[in-house]
Amino acid sequence: MSGLLIKHKAGNDISINCFGEVLWDCFDTGKRIGGAPLNVCLRLNGLGMQANIISAVGDDKLGKVLLQQIENRQTNTGFIAVIPDKKTSTVEVKLDQNGSASYEIVADTAWDNIPLTVALLEQVSSSDVFVFGSLVGRQQVSLDTLRKLIKVANCKIFDVNLRKPHYNLKTLVEMMNHADFIKLNDDELYEIAHGMGSEFNSLEQNLEFVANKTNTQNICVTKASHGALLRFNDVNYYNSGYLVKVVDTVGAGDSFLASLIYQLCHTNNPQYAIDFACAVGAMVAQHKGATPELSIAEIDKFMVPEETK
Repeated sequence: MSGLLIKHKAGNDISINCFGEVLWDCFDTGKRIGGAPLNVCLRLNGLGMQANIISAVGDDKLGKVLLQQIENRQTNTGFIAVIPDKKTSTVEVKLDQNGSASYEIVADTAWDNIPLTVALLEQVSSSDVFVFGSLVGRQQVSLDTLRKLIKVANCKIFDVNLRKPHYNLKTLVEMMNHADFIKLNDDELYEIAHGMGSEFNSLEQNLEFVANKTNTQNICVTKASHGALLRFNDVNYYNSGYLVKVVDTVGAGDSFLASLIYQLCHTNNPQYAIDFACAVGAMVAQHKGATPELSIAEIDKFMVPEETK
């Protein structure tokens, strides 16, 4: 069955490419594979879609193990370049008492230097959906590659992840202007909207401001434990969140986006799509790690109110 995002294909026949960082998230308890585009890609594949990750690793032990871990998750590594003179990325992750994460991201790593190739241009132009993040725009090589891929991409989804000091407003607005769909959180919405000149205070007013300024009518704003707001085809849809005990929030927003994409490709019901995505984000926050395995049956069961079980 086709959905709202891509109308001419059945959901599981839709091909998706996720562009950006692959890395090791380093916790006090050890390392886990991560990076927002990779987390989105892994969740999409876990839900039964066809997703590839486009990125780069170094020619080092960390890179080899990272590639193997991605392959172990039944995800293609054929579009991950190996950069001999750059290191595989690592990120120091700190969790506060509520499970919320902060990040220290090493500069000038392999994924900052993703090369443009004819194969990448052909892959992106022949696929249905192109997901890209904001962090990959922090250095020139990957930013130039991204700009070329955006020109040939079809449905373009921009995943905003603001990590100071690794972004600037000019590049963010440029990417938003190219996007068909934008996902960001409420703090990011306010920061970007006010940077663009908004004098509004409410979430809805600032969403409307950004939508009009960037000519992007489909936008989703997450609100941490308070759910999310989805604007799709000029209509707002709300979910107020699911009450869970948070273990860590790493990757919850990425699984949220992947699940939202999944539903928008499979259903014509935006309300169900945002409900499903919020459920998956909440379920991920209950686990250690960014991409715990979750079945559709488990998600559906989680979404049923306790009083009706």
